[in-house]
Amino acid sequence: QVQLVESGGGLVQAGGSLRLSCAVSGRTFSNYNMAWFRQAPGKEREFVAAIATNGGSTAYADSVNGRSTISRDRAKNSVYLQMNSLKLEDTAVYYCAAAGRWSRRWVADEYDYWGQGTQVTVSS
Repeated sequence: QVQLVESGGGLVQAGGSLRLSCAVSGRTFSNYNMAWFRQAPGKEREFVAAIATNGGSTAYADSVNGRSTISRDRAKNSVYLQMNSLKLEDTAVYYCAAAGRWSRRWVADEYDYWGQGTQVTVSS
């Protein structure tokens, strides 16, 4: 059984920063490609960022590229999303996902495991 638990969301002013964390249970964390998705009210879940099993490859949505950094820590079985220069349109519930194929890293249906989500609200 794999469980993902996100944390680090909250209320932040536009231009501020947040660091989201996702703790992964299970012994095969190092075998999983990991990703962050987000879903705003009334919108579909969308890809934000992904990191490959070895941490050597990363990918970002155009909307966050240059403002966000995804990373992973094998010793802590965790993945992180550092978000800077936050914008109002970054407001959403952010979800951590695990075990998707790298070739389809931006597709939500590719991922086998999901966290419960953490709310990020950016205010003006």
